[in-house]
Amino acid sequence: MKVAVIGGGGREHAIIRKLKENPGISALYALPGNGGIGYDAVCVDIRATDLDGIVAFAVREKLDFVVVAPDDPLALGLVDRLEAAGIPAFGPTARAAQIESSKVFSKELMKKYGIPTARYEVFADPAAARAYLEGNDRWPIVLKADGLALGKGVLICKDRAAALDGVRAIMEDRAFGAAGSRMVVEEFLTGPEVSVLAFTDGKAMVPMVSSMDHKRALDGDEGLNTGGMGTVAPNPYYTPAVAAQCMEKIFLPTMAAMNAEGRTFKGCLYFGLMITPEGPKVIEYNCRFGDPETQVVLPLLESDLFTVLRAVSEGRLSETPVRFRDGAAACVVLASGGYPQKYASGLPIEGLTGGQLPGAEEVTVYHAGTRSGDGGLVTAGGRVLGVTATAADLPAALERAYTAAEKIRFEGMHYRRDIGRRALEARG
Repeated sequence: MKVAVIGGGGREHAIIRKLKENPGISALYALPGNGGIGYDAVCVDIRATDLDGIVAFAVREKLDFVVVAPDDPLALGLVDRLEAAGIPAFGPTARAAQIESSKVFSKELMKKYGIPTARYEVFADPAAARAYLEGNDRWPIVLKADGLALGKGVLICKDRAAALDGVRAIMEDRAFGAAGSRMVVEEFLTGPEVSVLAFTDGKAMVPMVSSMDHKRALDGDEGLNTGGMGTVAPNPYYTPAVAAQCMEKIFLPTMAAMNAEGRTFKGCLYFGLMITPEGPKVIEYNCRFGDPETQVVLPLLESDLFTVLRAVSEGRLSETPVRFRDGAAACVVLASGGYPQKYASGLPIEGLTGGQLPGAEEVTVYHAGTRSGDGGLVTAGGRVLGVTATAADLPAALERAYTAAEKIRFEGMHYRRDIGRRALEARG
């Protein structure tokens, strides 16, 4: 089998490392991949949003399967294009991907089908949004750009002044580009956050092990929002009782709602949840594997990933076992100095051999922002590496991950020192 993974970050590296476990895959490509991924797959210099280039490559190389990982190509319809060319693919169609590509669509879907979420209003006119916020007396409040914004189009505003600044940034200054043409204003929910990725073929829904993301750049959940500074799995707040509630009130109703709308979702559906005093509610949907959640979820997957992905694509998920092993996983993201704002690139990375840490037991280094330079790997992004460790329990996984992280160096490198602390406190 000849298989390609679309994308070039840590999530894609985690998918590729797992796919490598299948002996039936004879050739594995990454489009475009990155420096570290190059040790595990053949990197092809075609951007993830170059749909024409990707389809042409898939046809020319007679690929047997393509995994479309990032949100942009899914929203643009890459899966539709590949399937029209006779290439089987994993991921939702463009119509189904709208569950992530439009916050307005997803909120209205939840409202129509009674799926629990925060109360909200939608605005296309900044003046109307400002008038609404002038009359609001409940703070903080959440502003969300409607479209895709690299996971950063959400502002939590502690007061009216911050909210009015947010309207200007999103809708007038277009800080998130065209994603800010419309905006959702949402009530601020409180409670522990939980991320759950789920395989679904539109007929069956199989949640993966839960995880906890850490979005803020600095310890203590301080600093700016990022694409994610680390993750742990499983999430202790996602108890069996909560899981049962989510399946009954959120997961299956979402699958049914998408079917009813003629947008059957086949792929990985990401549920960003808040466990509120009134029960679990949806904060957001993503139409693909999360990043960096994938980096702690897939290492715990016992079943063969390629077998599961093909079963989803072919509508056979209900007859395909999906098992996760006991234990825990922790991922610590090593970021460039200055991230998520301005940062330098091209800095040499020390401590790795063949992209990995030699002799580090149960540790995998997932490459997010690296490229090959003179004499070795250099930095090429804000989030550079994700150091993931697995162990029998979370304290041991965290100790392994941090011990490994200390062996890697590049100028300006920074990482949070408190990944998993909330999870440990919840465990008691």
